[in-house]
Amino acid sequence: MLHLFQILAQSPETTTEPAGLNVFFHGVEHYLGENGSDLLWNFLAAIMILVIGRWAAKLVTRIIEKLTTRARVDETLVKFVSNMAYWAMLVMIIVAAIDQVGIDTTSFAALIAASGLAVGLALQGSLSNFAAGVMIILFKPIRVGDYAEAGGTAGVVEEIQIFHTMMRTGDNKQIIVPNSMITGDTITNFSAKNTRRIDLVIGCGYDDDLSAVKQFLEEVLQTEEEILEDPEPIVRVHELGDSSINFIVRPWVPSSEYWEVKWSLTEKIKLGFDERGFTFPFPSRDVHVHNAEAA
Repeated sequence: MLHLFQILAQSPETTTEPAGLNVFFHGVEHYLGENGSDLLWNFLAAIMILVIGRWAAKLVTRIIEKLTTRARVDETLVKFVSNMAYWAMLVMIIVAAIDQVGIDTTSFAALIAASGLAVGLALQGSLSNFAAGVMIILFKPIRVGDYAEAGGTAGVVEEIQIFHTMMRTGDNKQIIVPNSMITGDTITNFSAKNTRRIDLVIGCGYDDDLSAVKQFLEEVLQTEEEILEDPEPIVRVHELGDSSINFIVRPWVPSSEYWEVKWSLTEKIKLGFDERGFTFPFPSRDVHVHNAEAA
């Protein structure tokens, strides 16, 4: 095959005269006479490689889609991985077909490698986001519908794409966060567990009856139906502050009811303190003034 290409390459020089043209066609005829059957077989084999290889690539792609779907992998990642696998196999099939014809594929491999390197350098940031997106979809540190703090943003996860994640804040703003920022920072997922603990610090005055305050706080917890019995809620004297005695109030609630219960408890405790005459001391400081004696 290479010999035939050499003959074709020399044709401009040899076709300037009738004798040269005759030599050219004689050389082609001689080559086809000796290697025609091999050349025909190589072309047929190359076509078979393309046809069978394309069919095999589609079959492998369907198998990948079925396996990843059964593994409950995100649909976006399933399509992306299957398409990448199909085109990668198709490139290898084309190279194999070209090699079967007799053309040296070393230059093709070098060209593909150089192109891949150039594209990789040009899309370094995008590839980083893509890799991070694959990690998020596979390992699921956050899911659609979760309330999470990630990439410097807190909100409800609305959509996880290959290159970015869309989040909705409490005031209904949509924020698009690059996936590399999410995986490159600490992720706090407030919806990962079914239950959450509410942490309240309630201060009362030093003149208030501690037993009465504690009993009232325990009674308030019993008024909330969403508070779980296991783990048991905690009401304890936590510290003796500069101007108040501080209680910690720590009930457990379903994660979906966290804010409603916290707001309700805060309101009930304030109203209950007012009714019972308990005080919320403000920080205070005693200032002593001494008059200097006249010299």
